[in-house]
Amino acid sequence: MRLLHTSDWHLGRAFHRVNMLGAQAGFIGHLVETVRAHGVDAVVVSGDVYDRAVPPLAAVELFDDALHRLADLGVPTVMISGNHDSARRLGVGAGLIDRAGIHLRTDPAGCGTPVVLADAHGEVAFYGLPYLEPALVRTEFGVEKAGHEAVLAAAMDRVRADLATRARGTRSVVLAHAFVTGGEQSDSERDITVGGVAAVPSGVFDGVDYVALGHLHGCQTLTERVRYSGSPLPYSFSEHRHRKSMWLVDLDADGSVTAERVDCPVPRDLARLRGTLEELLADPGLTPHEEAWVEATLTDPVRPADPMARLTDRFPHTLSLLFDPERAPDDPAVSYARRLAGRSDQQIAEDFVTHVRGAGPDDHEQTVLRDAFDAVRADETLREVAR
Repeated sequence: MRLLHTSDWHLGRAFHRVNMLGAQAGFIGHLVETVRAHGVDAVVVSGDVYDRAVPPLAAVELFDDALHRLADLGVPTVMISGNHDSARRLGVGAGLIDRAGIHLRTDPAGCGTPVVLADAHGEVAFYGLPYLEPALVRTEFGVEKAGHEAVLAAAMDRVRADLATRARGTRSVVLAHAFVTGGEQSDSERDITVGGVAAVPSGVFDGVDYVALGHLHGCQTLTERVRYSGSPLPYSFSEHRHRKSMWLVDLDADGSVTAERVDCPVPRDLARLRGTLEELLADPGLTPHEEAWVEATLTDPVRPADPMARLTDRFPHTLSLLFDPERAPDDPAVSYARRLAGRSDQQIAEDFVTHVRGAGPDDHEQTVLRDAFDAVRADETLREVAR
């Protein structure tokens, strides 16, 4: 069975205020053509269909168009909700849409109930694990501690239990939206840390033939059977080295996997440039980036006059302008933002406690801070879903 694995469409998202709906529509057209040209038997979409819980109307219309075009192909599609989606909204009408061959899996309670498709070699069971927010699903899965590994392990126990009841030789595919250990992050993914931990080990998914992951925006192979497709379009300058693509996966009769990448059309290259303003304006080596979307970081010791206007004379698609004067790390003028770069909310809060009272938080206080951050994030998720 030939699968096309994609994820993280983020319909409705802009790129530094650039409307991406046209590029997203272009991707949907590319997806449909890839299915047709490569003889795809099933499409899997591993979450973050939309960029937010209440997407703009234009994004909903684009999704509706995608559903119609996929249904018209007669090729089954299995989709799950991600951490950016409202699972309840995305799942509205799932029962009816199911009849058209579009299988939306957004309810955590259905993790152990697969979509079953067949080819000449027998059945393939597709298990959809939507994004499992630990604080919201711990009761459903009966776990004592609300953490990503615990709830995903409980969901996979249901998958393996169902798979054990099926005919010998039944192949299996799991769709999941999670941060799995070994994956490389970018700046455009929303933090899903709970209890100080965001990642889960890939061993959680043992026992199935292929795991189609979503959440991280770079296309990645964690093992031959566990892969991220990444987002089809760039959504932050941290993705400037990404090769945007989908996975074309062949699942053989014995469950063995072979996969190749199918490139996605990207509307414009990304470039991260760094130097003084005069260096960026004069360097002939930067000519290939003149039509790219540009993030420029100026290192001038004193902020130059009209830097954006001067930059856009040469790089008309400059979208982001940053200032990072080159100074010694102990220089008091080093920016606060630079000193906080790469530090988590928990670390910043602990540093503040240390600064105020001269000693860092003890184990109990660290737990209190961690629980507070988790509670705020869970509350934000609940309020977003309820909107």
